[in-house]
Amino acid sequence: MSFIVGILTFALVINCLLLILLVLIQLPKKDAGAGMAFGAGAADALFGAGSGNVLTKVTKYATIIFVGVALLTGWLQQKNFAASQGTAKSDELLKSIAQAQQQSMSAKPATTTPVAPKPVTTLLSTQPTTNAATK
Repeated sequence: MSFIVGILTFALVINCLLLILLVLIQLPKKDAGAGMAFGAGAADALFGAGSGNVLTKVTKYATIIFVGVALLTGWLQQKNFAASQGTAKSDELLKSIAQAQQQSMSAKPATTTPVAPKPVTTLLSTQPTTNAATK
């Protein structure tokens, strides 16, 4: 999984360099001025009336590829991280259980004498004694 993330990251860097070059090569429109820099007519500049040369079309496609690869890389990286954290947490849990078992085994005395349980008949036959003086 991390190999795929590495390849996608490399593709993302190459795509970024391509986008930088494509934007720098393009000539501004004739009506590009200070208003264009502050958002006036931004929709017309981005989605013009279909007039555009090959560079603008390649820039649009490179931008779409950039966004898609960035989202895919982020999703795969998050999935890879969650999977590695899950195994790390389960390993920690197993280690803590093993340590708790070792501590409980070492806390017990080495020799224990088992206590024989009382038979049920003796438990039932014993009656609580009442003291006549307390009545």
